[in-house]
Formats: sequence, C-alpha cells, structure tokens
Amino acid sequence: MNILITGASNGLGAELAKRYKKEGHTLFLISKSQPTLGDYNYICDVADFEKLRGLIRDITTQHTIDMVIANAGISYPHSNDFMDFESFKHTIDVNFISIHALLEHILPQMKHNRKGHIVLISSLASIVASPTSLAYSSSKRAINSYAQSLRVQLKPFNIAVTNIQPGFIKSNMTDKNRFKMPFLMSLEKGVDHIQYAIDKRKKEYAYPFVFATFIKCIALLPNNLQDLILSKLLKNPQAT
Repeated sequence: MNILITGASNGLGAELAKRYKKEGHTLFLISKSQPTLGDYNYICDVADFEKLRGLIRDITTQHTIDMVIANAGISYPHSNDFMDFESFKHTIDVNFISIHALLEHILPQMKHNRKGHIVLISSLASIVASPTSLAYSSSKRAINSYAQSLRVQLKPFNIAVTNIQPGFIKSNMTDKNRFKMPFLMSLEKGVDHIQYAIDKRKKEYAYPFVFATFIKCIALLPNNLQDLILSKLLKNPQAT
C-alpha cells in the first residue's frame, strides 16, 4: 500500500512511518524538516499551499496514493491573552487549511480508483474548546466538521474517512506544556490507538476512553455551565 504522511519527521508521524515501513508499505513522507524513513521523502511546509499543491500534483502524476494520514500540526503555548493574527492564521493554515490543499489532487485519483482511506488527526480539544488555546481548539473542531462532510461525500466512492481525536500524547508538541496533562500517554501507546482506529476504519475515534468520556459529558452540559467550568482555566492557564 502507498501511504502518504505529513508531519513525518518526529512525534506521531515518525512513529507511524516507522511502523508502516516495518510492515512493508511504500511511504511518501512530507515534513517541514527532513524526514528519513520514507521511500520518498519531501521537505515542505504544509502552510506553503502553492508548494504543497504542486508537490502533491507531481506525486499523483507518477504514483497512486492508497492512504493519507494528515498528521501535520502545531500549537502555541496556552495563554489568557487574545492571540495575535499571524499566530492564529498560521495555526489554522497548518492544522486545517493544509488538509484541503493536500487532498486536492489525491481525492480525484481515489475517486477514479473507487478506493482509499483518509485519516485526519483532530484532538479531544475539539470537543470542548479551551479558552487558553483559541487557535488550536478552533482548528481541530473545524477538522471534525470537515471529516463528517467528507465522509458522507466520499462514501459512494468506497473511500473511508477516519477522524482521530487523541488526548495528551508525549511528543515534541506536548513537551513544551508547563501544566499537568491528565491521562498523558507514551508515544507508543498513543500510536497504538491510532493504528487500531485506522485498521478498523473507524469513522471517529476519541481516546483515552475515560478522559474522552469525561470531555464528552462536559460537552453535553448547558452552555452556561460549560462556560463556568472553562472560565476557571482563564484564571490559571497552567492548570489546562
């Protein structure tokens, strides 16, 4: 199987690449810094939409992509402050808009072949948005809507869409957090869950179960109660 992974030079992307390489799949890896585990390695900032679209156009001209794992993502430190425009836009561009640019030339190919699998990496932060991570939560919630729309749109073409919503996983992204992260998982354990969701072709998969259930219960509360709970995070962002 030909698998394309973004954000593949470290963290979740690198671990997924290592595992799929061991299984004998052909890997197309894209990252801002040099990925090394792929059969085809590309340096590309996914926020550079012109370069990304051109790269994918060239890849799909020569190869058939069977599965895409849109893993590339960034976050900024939690803060009570209103985020500056440039940082907000950069987060949305990398975490969300880049997915559409990535799929522009891949989906027509998958539709023609009437098969394929799109894997999107959202977050538990998409279910109940943290006021101290405005851009990150917003970008991940957008992925949820995008995944649902895409899943229904692509079903007639036998193309699966899996939306994965992880909790805290130890990685370069979480290493910079200066607060206690509940149910923090090792990189290996976190990727075990991702592989499970992919193998089972889950439509949506939130984990770890206890933390995800807690978050989903908060999401069921009336808005004024949710706001009351979330307002406590603003008083002490180090507790989020």
